[in-house]
Order: sequence, then C-alpha cells, then structure tokens
Amino acid sequence: QVPLVESGGGLVQAGGSLRLSCAASSRISSNYAMGWYRQAPGKQRELVSRITTGGNSNYADSVKGRFTISRDNAANTVYLQMNSLKPEDTAVYFCNAQWMTRNYWGQGTQVTVSS
Repeated sequence: QVPLVESGGGLVQAGGSLRLSCAASSRISSNYAMGWYRQAPGKQRELVSRITTGGNSNYADSVKGRFTISRDNAANTVYLQMNSLKPEDTAVYFCNAQWMTRNYWGQGTQVTVSS
C-alpha cells in the first residue's frame, strides 16, 4: 500500500491557482505532522509548508501569503492551496508525513507555471 499519493499538479499560467491533495494510507494516523516540499531542476528539495497534528502551520518565506496548507484528519488528507502562482514555483511537489522516527514520502506531482 502506497503511504502517500499526491494529485492536483499541472500546468497553469502565472497568477493562476492550483490545489494539491495528498491522500495518506491507513498506516499514517492523525499523529503525523504533514508537509509539502518541492524540488526544482538542479536544486535541493525544500520545505514549502508543514502542518502539525494540532493544525499549527508554517511556510517558506517565498510562499507566505500565497499558499495555504490544511488537513482533514477524517479523510486522512492534506491539501496545499496555491494562489498567485509564479514561474519560480515550478517544481515537483512532494507530500511528507513524519512522526517520531517514521518518515514517508509521496511520489511527487509536477507543477509548472508558465510566464
């Protein structure tokens, strides 16, 4: 069973919006902190946003005010609403689940923002 499955990526024009979803398998409970990371070609993977079990969230400076992370514990799903997208947001976006020593990654979803 794949632990995390992302969806919602695609091609969008600058200024547009996308909503990413990450469905977690039953092995990942609401105890896990969930996060979104991204990796652009030739660059290191970086944290975009993270949300704790209690709903506290943090964001990379580059996306503050434009992206919003949320989680639905009943549906075991985490979302990333991305507004006012810029070409520099182009990357593969990965979902992450972390609790104590356990750490899971999704397969990634491509987001491409055209200028």
